[in-house]
Amino acid sequence: MNDTDLLRYSRQIMLAQIDIEGQERLLAGRALVVGAGGLGSPAALYLAAAGVGRLTLADADAVELSNLQRQIAHGEADLDRNKAESARDAALALNPGCRVETLTAHLEGAALAGAVAAAEVVLDCTDRFSSRYAINAACREAGVPLVSGAAIRFSGQLAVFDPRDPDCPCYACLYPPDGGGDEALSCAESGVVAPLVGLIGSFQALEAIKLLSGAGTPHRGLSTFDGLSGQWRHFRVPRDPACPVCGG
Repeated sequence: MNDTDLLRYSRQIMLAQIDIEGQERLLAGRALVVGAGGLGSPAALYLAAAGVGRLTLADADAVELSNLQRQIAHGEADLDRNKAESARDAALALNPGCRVETLTAHLEGAALAGAVAAAEVVLDCTDRFSSRYAINAACREAGVPLVSGAAIRFSGQLAVFDPRDPDCPCYACLYPPDGGGDEALSCAESGVVAPLVGLIGSFQALEAIKLLSGAGTPHRGLSTFDGLSGQWRHFRVPRDPACPVCGG
């Protein structure tokens, strides 16, 4: 780090849990953010601002007017632009020293496996069960920690799945693929209050920063937030020995 870096990241460096060594790990870190919408916007911006050295932003969708209520990486000037490219520009405006790459096609198959394998942490900021299952399977295969977030209406949740921990469950342990997940359950059909995605997306960024820097202890179990009451709840999630992804 040069003098400019030391000043930029000084408020993190002064934290004993991060210090110079942790900041250097962040600067060398590689994070993949899948989805540059409500959750991915704050996650990507905070990761860039915190000094994560290489961000890969994946999203095949274009910015729409209805997105601007909550997807803070985009503005009216970005309407009809690809979301990953718009979020890249917002991240670079915060921190030009961050290397930001974009994937503008739907991430699946070999492309998904390659993107996950190239990362040190993956943030699932999507809103479809099919995408979540695919990302989870790719992370288990590659041995890469997954920070999963979701937000709908006034309810949010977060979980971290780390395949390097033999006792840690995976997303499919929490939501079995045959559990009848509702693919239609998205913000477009059900609505979402704007700050909720900022809260959960920021939580995802925090967990990713901890994983990359070595600060603290990664989140365990499932945390849920009720925006109407302001209450958090935490649940233990055991690994399922019959899980089709990580069991057996």
